[in-house]
Amino acid sequence: MVKLSSTREPKNRLACRSKPLTVLPLGGLALLLLTLEARADITHQPRSAAWSLLSRNYFLHNDFRGSSPTGQSYQEEWAQGFIAEITSGFTPGTIGLGFDTHGFLGLKLDGGRGHAGTGLLPLDTDGRAADNYSSAGAALKLRLGQSLLRYGEMTVETPVFDTSDKRLQPEYATGFLFESRDFAELNIQAGRFTRFKNQNASSGRGDFTGYGASTQGSAISFVGASLENETPFGAALYASQLDETWRQAYLNLHFQQGALTLEGNLYKTRDQGEARVGEVDTLAYSLLTKYQVGSQAFTIAFQHVRGDTPFDFVGGDSIYLANSIKYADFNGPHERSWQARYDIELDAIGIPNLTFMARYVSGRGIDGSKAPSGGAYNPLSPVTGLPTPQQGSGGRHWERDLELRYSIPSGPAKDLTLNLSHVSHRGNDVQAADDIDRVYLILEYPLKGWL
Repeated sequence: MVKLSSTREPKNRLACRSKPLTVLPLGGLALLLLTLEARADITHQPRSAAWSLLSRNYFLHNDFRGSSPTGQSYQEEWAQGFIAEITSGFTPGTIGLGFDTHGFLGLKLDGGRGHAGTGLLPLDTDGRAADNYSSAGAALKLRLGQSLLRYGEMTVETPVFDTSDKRLQPEYATGFLFESRDFAELNIQAGRFTRFKNQNASSGRGDFTGYGASTQGSAISFVGASLENETPFGAALYASQLDETWRQAYLNLHFQQGALTLEGNLYKTRDQGEARVGEVDTLAYSLLTKYQVGSQAFTIAFQHVRGDTPFDFVGGDSIYLANSIKYADFNGPHERSWQARYDIELDAIGIPNLTFMARYVSGRGIDGSKAPSGGAYNPLSPVTGLPTPQQGSGGRHWERDLELRYSIPSGPAKDLTLNLSHVSHRGNDVQAADDIDRVYLILEYPLKGWL
């Protein structure tokens, strides 16, 4: 499903679908090279499988404007990643069989003890960044008409469970995913996932973690549909369950005609079963207006979280609210936030494919002091036995994002992309997020072809 929210960060991910394997640092890429011929034979047709290789060079600097909870004044890492994929065709017949593979290799270029921990690289027990890490995997797929069933490790993109691609390696989840376009203008999705691989891990684990969730041995299931047609109106409706933790429903309504875009997103979350994070009863929604004027766009958005606990989620991108941006999600209990955003395409100065974005979000009214006592958002102190809420009353914060993006439009380096971003976040002591200045510098170059 294409992301509906116009303010969500773009995914740089390729369509990775695989099952986890334990490999040596170069094993993930070696596995793909060894299986090229086998995958090419799967449909007994030429050009039956597509391959892709994304080179991603990533520099990330976090300045904590003092000291972070880990005692660091700053974090800084520089790494090189390679994401390789093979996507097969299908065998002939009513039911087609296919097989997809992916492999990842990450290499440390800089990042030593004392300033590691940005999420680009895994850490050892002494807090040192690993010199390299890798992963690989595969997924089996069956096709019937316009319906597709996959099993294995894969990236997932739904409003209630969405793996992220914000660091060197994409996140992956292992399980079943069913998608169907057999009904006109309707895209149906259903899935169940039992393992999750974090962005700096080599293998998946049977747990899903959010702001307060710690659900080892759990699983997440979902079903939903989105209406995708040629009219200005669109909609999506999803429901999910994080076992023994919560149930969540999602609704999207959007309208786009000419220069005007209107969009609303709404989540309703309630605890379920054992309620492993405690009582949850949260309603979160956002409203967005965007207006395009030639090469410029102006966006205003409002977001509100109603409830004594934050709007929580698992999967790094499983929040389609308008004010979930680069650093902060503005999803604190009772929080209200406003966004103003400006985008421009700079073709007018003679540089095609150069874009600039500036965005400011301010959030107020955070009150986590009434979160259910003993739950994940207001745990009991092991020393005093008293409740210790994650956030107090009167929390406020703001974030400013600046981003410059350039993609080479033609020639030998076509599609080489440079992304330079600066993020500033400030808040009072009552809210949970750090004061931080963050710099991203990302250079990506994709290659692709047929087998």
